This record gives sequence, C-alpha cells and structure tokens, in this order.
Amino acid sequence: MIVKTEEEWQGLREIGAIVAHVRDTLIAQVREGITTLELDQLGGELLAKYGAESAPIKMYEFPGHTCISVNETVAHGIPGDLVLKVGDIVNVDVSAYKNGFYADTGATTVVQPDSSPIKQRLLEAAEYAVDVSIKKARAGAKLNSIGAAVFRETRKRGFHIVQNLTGHGIGRSLHEEPEHIVSYYDPDDTTILEEGQVIALETFVSTGADHVIQGTDGWALMTTDGSLVAQFEHTVVVTKDKAVILTLGGQLEE
Repeated sequence: MIVKTEEEWQGLREIGAIVAHVRDTLIAQVREGITTLELDQLGGELLAKYGAESAPIKMYEFPGHTCISVNETVAHGIPGDLVLKVGDIVNVDVSAYKNGFYADTGATTVVQPDSSPIKQRLLEAAEYAVDVSIKKARAGAKLNSIGAAVFRETRKRGFHIVQNLTGHGIGRSLHEEPEHIVSYYDPDDTTILEEGQVIALETFVSTGADHVIQGTDGWALMTTDGSLVAQFEHTVVVTKDKAVILTLGGQLEE
C-alpha cells in the first residue's frame, strides 16, 4: 500500500495505535502462573473494545485473537492452557483490522524474576535489530540494504538471524508486496522503497538457529535445536526522511 490521503493516514494511525496498546498491555501482564489463553482473551477483549478485529482470525481462521509463542515456539503460537513459568521467553504478536486498514506488531519478554544474562542480551539485540531496519527504511533505499545492515549488526552481537521468518508489506491487507522483507542480504532482491509505502518490519534473532520448522499443530513455527529466539515488530510508513512508526505505543484515546 502507498499512503496518498489524509484519510488513509488517519486510518493507519488508528489501527496502529490499537495493536500497539494491545501488545503493550499483554506484555505487561506476562508473569508466572498466567496462561497464554488468559493473555489472549484479554487481547480479544481489548480489540473488541476499540472496534478492531483480529487479523489472524479474519484472514486465516487462526485459533486465537493473538499469537503467543513461548520458548522453542517462535511464531504463530496458539494460545492455550500453557502456564508461564519463570525464565520463559514469551513473544506476543498482535495484528488487527479496522475500517479497511491493517497493522501488525510484536514484542518479546522474559517471565521474571530471571537471572539469565543471555536472555536479556538476546532481547536487546532483537529490539536493536528492528530499530536498525526502521532507520534504514527511507524512500529510495534498496530493500536488500536493510537486510544486510540487520544481519551485520546482529552477528556483531553474537547472535543469528532466523532466515525463513520475514517482514512484509501491509496496509489494505495483512500481507502485501513486498511479500518478504528478509533480515539478511539478498542480491536478487532489487526492490526500492517508495514514498508512502507501508511495511511491517520484524526480525527474529536467535542464539543459534538459522531456520524454523512448522510444528505438529499446523500453525506454530519452532526451533529444533533448543535455540532461544526473540522478535520485535513495527508497522511503519516509509518517507524520504525517516520511517513513521505507526505502532510505537503510548496513550490510546478512549
């Protein structure tokens, strides 16, 4: 999607603020003893409160309002009766629709109190990686230059990129062109970012795994080697100066 009107800006900002609010609220509720289903039910209530629809349900009939992935489950985790325990790595991914527009966001945390320095370093590296991609996302930039920068900075910090999980275009649909925004250098990708283009930038940073596989439930994407993984994601609009982040969070109007 290319944003062209003030109405489109307003619609995207609204849904971006909603998913960011849900993301931040669920992350704040991550604690020992809560189930992923309880977190998801809260997410569903908040989406309904603000007149938004869960994008995974709307588009794919996903069995949850949000995707909540724990430990070796890296993405598309189905909310259920799993009880969180201290030290669990928990990813909350929220995508939703309202008034013709979609936004997508995610964040990762660790159930406290946790004393593992590697987990904190992993979270910091993953959040930094998505910040790098956002800073590189300007009109006229080569898409593969973003991937190259993210890969380089991640490896400098001693971590790996999960290469078969990617960002994507978004806006009028949950997944638009470009279909894949990878976090490594792809010499065959000649895509140039355009003014007003709406994209979801996300990076999955791992302690070792370079790829994930699909789990037996047909949804979850998992590591097979025990690697820890963290993901952060924002929906942004590309401009000639810097990307406008639609999913920063902050106060949401009632």
